[in-house]
Amino acid sequence: MNIRFNNRDPVYVQVVQHFKQQMAQGFYEPGQTIPSRRELANQLKINPNTAQRAYKEMEEEGLITTERNQPSRITRDVKVIHQVKKELVLDAVEKFIESVDSINMPLEDALKVVRSEYEKGSKGGA
Repeated sequence: MNIRFNNRDPVYVQVVQHFKQQMAQGFYEPGQTIPSRRELANQLKINPNTAQRAYKEMEEEGLITTERNQPSRITRDVKVIHQVKKELVLDAVEKFIESVDSINMPLEDALKVVRSEYEKGSKGGA
């Protein structure tokens, strides 16, 4: 597992975001076990308390489940996984809108560019 941490956001938030992206991309399957908190801290070279906080956040959001004396697992709830994907798309759309607004490009023109580039990427195996 490799995460490039930035200095803007708390590390635990970046860890949660990483798990969301991995779930949305299908790298983590529903019900798949994930590293223990201690293993994650060692892999990422972060404080174990930070790993604990990230797991707590993911449990509260329903992204993972942890049962006593069992490893933590990615949720099997398809609705939660769908919501993660929707959240990631909405974040990207928000950034897109901010960018388009900043260059004063009409929305219709920007959408034409997006459609063209998306179709090129889809045909190219992206």
